[in-house]
Amino acid sequence: MRNQNSNGYAKVRECIIDCLPKEAEVTRVEFEGSKLAVYVKNAAMLLEQNYIISDIVARLHKRVVIRSDPSIRVPKEQAEKIIENLVPKEAEVTSIVFDSNLGEVIIEAKKPGLVIGKEGSVLQEIIRNTAWRPKVIRAPLLHSKIIASTRHILYSESEERVRILRNVGERIFRPTLTKQGSVRITFLGGFKEVGRSAILVETEESCILLDCGIKPSDQDSMPYPRFDVEQFNLERLDAVVITHAHVDHCAMVPFLFKYDYDGPVYCSEPTASLMPLLQLDYLDVASKEGSYAPYDQKDVREEVLHIIPLKYGVVNDVAPGVKLTLYDAGHILGSSIVHLHIGEGFHNIVYTGDFKFGKTTLLEPATSSFPRVETLIIESTYGAPEDVMPERSVVEANLIETLNEVLKNGGKALIPVPAVGRAQEIMIVLDNYMKNKKLIEAPIYIEGMISEATAIHTVYPEYLAHSIRDQILHKNINPFQSEYFTIVNHPSEREEIIKGGPSIIMATSGMLEGGPAIEYFKHLAPEEKNAIIFVSYQIEGTLGNKIKNGLKEVSLIGAGGKMELVKVKARVEFIEGFSGHSDRNQLLNFLSKIKPKPTKIIVGHGERKKCESLVAAINKKLGKAIAPEVLETIRLR
Repeated sequence: MRNQNSNGYAKVRECIIDCLPKEAEVTRVEFEGSKLAVYVKNAAMLLEQNYIISDIVARLHKRVVIRSDPSIRVPKEQAEKIIENLVPKEAEVTSIVFDSNLGEVIIEAKKPGLVIGKEGSVLQEIIRNTAWRPKVIRAPLLHSKIIASTRHILYSESEERVRILRNVGERIFRPTLTKQGSVRITFLGGFKEVGRSAILVETEESCILLDCGIKPSDQDSMPYPRFDVEQFNLERLDAVVITHAHVDHCAMVPFLFKYDYDGPVYCSEPTASLMPLLQLDYLDVASKEGSYAPYDQKDVREEVLHIIPLKYGVVNDVAPGVKLTLYDAGHILGSSIVHLHIGEGFHNIVYTGDFKFGKTTLLEPATSSFPRVETLIIESTYGAPEDVMPERSVVEANLIETLNEVLKNGGKALIPVPAVGRAQEIMIVLDNYMKNKKLIEAPIYIEGMISEATAIHTVYPEYLAHSIRDQILHKNINPFQSEYFTIVNHPSEREEIIKGGPSIIMATSGMLEGGPAIEYFKHLAPEEKNAIIFVSYQIEGTLGNKIKNGLKEVSLIGAGGKMELVKVKARVEFIEGFSGHSDRNQLLNFLSKIKPKPTKIIVGHGERKKCESLVAAINKKLGKAIAPEVLETIRLR
């Protein structure tokens, strides 16, 4: 690749040499993903990089980072002692790791602000005294196995990580053979259906996959995206962009690495942690149920090395002629609306993924303002006229009233929840109502991936609602801890909970498609005094959807692998309004508020009737909309 791109590389290096003073002593220039890394022997350049970088960026229109040449870095042991002396003990540093390949020192701390110092003063001292470039990351307030595991993979495989970044950079900035001539999109899944979201975006020079999920329903004979079409070619694929960590949007990404995909996976910082967690859980559930899994743990590990996490609002080159920017989608922690800028203003695509155009306890509402947009791809999970959610105060009152009735009658309430998003929202609601004596005091048992996902929430407070963020950042309060919560660490603890007194049980999965929730369901469903309370969307074909719609007998695998019939006598409630999706009114409100106005609107991620209903409403009031079928290809330009 370097040989093919040697001309472009030489020009870039020549431009950088011209921009930098001779005393910088540039030793090499490398592509690192969408950035250009400039290695220098003069440590002072690391401190003065702002004005230097702005000049280079203005000339090259590329993101630039200045790094130290290995020859000027202080030895690791000595550098670690210097850092320990410079950083206040109150910062509670949990680890210091050196990455020799990038010249970075990763400092993990519970209070990263103290590591940074006022206006970056501590970081500047670290650079001045060690010539290592500090990178500060937040330690989880609660222990997180997945955070520890993914960080260990990145640290231990640093050399491979650098190879990947440089390979990605070479592909992004490769010479183009043709002028921008067309933009085509093919829908590989998630249109006129919910699940297996996947959209292929193609230009003359580039190929990008937006989302790559599975359909979590036991009835579907084709739960995976349609990778069997001519347009999909792994060798041509420049990038994968993931909107958020729910399995219907990300669970098939490791499958690409199983078949030797070696490109980047772009997503937000929280998604980079949450996505492997949910993929590993998907494998775990498949293993326990004896069902087929299309990849294994080593493919997830390979994916971790290829993830390039992005911040909201930062423009990144991801392929020749294509720039990517992520915006807050308000759906779950780190969920993103994708903006693709193709060519020099040739065409702009906004893909909402799953989004919530309304504030919740946990998150701020989705962004509706973008630099440019010609084509909008929007979800329609709640796109039918009847899909209007009640006011949040009414929703909470319904939940609390139901729980109080169940607890008063000596019953137990099972709340099946997705581990990410609804779980944390419900935890905060229950804790608040119990503290205020509006909900009968009872143990709240939490089992499944909820605790792990909650720990990840504490690492990224800047992605949460302002009130939650302030508690973590400024008041040193963990809003996800409560005297009422009991974490279930082992299945052996379930028997005591089931035999015990009135309680609330929050367990995954949210659609009763495996996980600990199904084990509690077996024991609680046959008793009338108990309740099964759904608070999240139930995809058509899932067990949760069937029970919500009145199924009274369920055949499930019991002890020893034998099938057993479970009679559903417990009260079944669906409390609408906690969803992380926009309801019908919020969808139409978003379409009326989005700036600038798109010329084409494409509707997906909804059952067939909901897609068609939303399209009809848009065409009547707002502009031209279509609802394509899976495998349909549309030329945008």
